[in-house]
Amino acid sequence: MSIIKAMILAAGKGTRVRPLTQDLPKPMIPILGKPVMEYLIEHLAKYGVDEIMVNVAYQHWKIEYYFGNGSHWGVQIGYSFEGGYEHGEVTSKPMGSAGGMRKIQDFSGFFDRTTVVICGDALIDLDIHAAVLEHKAKKAIVSVITLEVPPGEVSNYGVVETDVDGRIISFQEKPKPEEARSNFASTGIYIFEPEAIELIPSNQEFDIGGELFPMLAEKGLPFYAQKRKFNWIDIGHVDDYWSVLQRVLKGEVKDIKMPGTQIKPGIWVGLNTCIDWENVNIEGPVYIDSGTCIEAGAEIIGPAWISSGSLISKNAKVIRTIMLSYTRISANMHFEDMIVSPTYYFEHKTGMTHYLGDESTYLRWGDARSVPK
Repeated sequence: MSIIKAMILAAGKGTRVRPLTQDLPKPMIPILGKPVMEYLIEHLAKYGVDEIMVNVAYQHWKIEYYFGNGSHWGVQIGYSFEGGYEHGEVTSKPMGSAGGMRKIQDFSGFFDRTTVVICGDALIDLDIHAAVLEHKAKKAIVSVITLEVPPGEVSNYGVVETDVDGRIISFQEKPKPEEARSNFASTGIYIFEPEAIELIPSNQEFDIGGELFPMLAEKGLPFYAQKRKFNWIDIGHVDDYWSVLQRVLKGEVKDIKMPGTQIKPGIWVGLNTCIDWENVNIEGPVYIDSGTCIEAGAEIIGPAWISSGSLISKNAKVIRTIMLSYTRISANMHFEDMIVSPTYYFEHKTGMTHYLGDESTYLRWGDARSVPK
């Protein structure tokens, strides 16, 4: 049994990253064929954290079916569903990040020792042991792991203001840049002691950043920020997802290994692919997942990820693009700096999402929305 536990916050709808979350809960967004939450579980297991609670709501079954009881990763995983029965149907109703924690505590008393709490939508390589040691040394009731961000980006984050000892004296949730008291942002990684959970009101929606943390600062409790150097790659918007995958494919993200077999420098391929190697041009870094077909004359310029079951037809060109599973690219089509799926495509340069149900899109894309046979 580990001396610390963990909780992954996974109940939100992920509205800011739609359409990626149109059919998926946010923690299930794939990174090279694995959900982002799987990387978090592997990271926790690496540090010996083997008891993990996950609060779920939106499309909760997709998380629960994939991860099960956690035995595949050498951990125990429990779930807390936020919602209930209405008119004979299970209906999700998130209780807020803090409210969900109090629900778990009231139900089972899970938070009986130091617990690392992590948002389920980011890639991290935080030294968990070092963070917990600092937390214990300061006798903190809650610690917030922070990173410095450009002043113009503070409105995307919760921002902490500290004294010289690192004690948090104010917490602002997504302030305007001109109103921000610092540019140190909460990374959504926290360390909690059980007594902090008792301060959360029962049976009501309650938010960590918007309500609990300001209350801790106002009460003058031992509430600290840690300024650590580590990789924190947040998928806050669709644009972030494209950027994250570009970095992963370039090998810039620690501890993420390319799947498949490297058959040429910078080119990795999964099983059961059909590629006309003599008549295609592929420049890495590129990962081509299983069940993919690439026809003669096609060109792929990395960084690019071609997900499972996809088809790139003859003379099509794919540049710095992410193709999600079962996407079909018709002949002679050209994609650059995009995320493409069977139902939509997102343009990185414009930040616009186009759905393939639009009549104008049909005219441009032809059969691009069809799943390959």
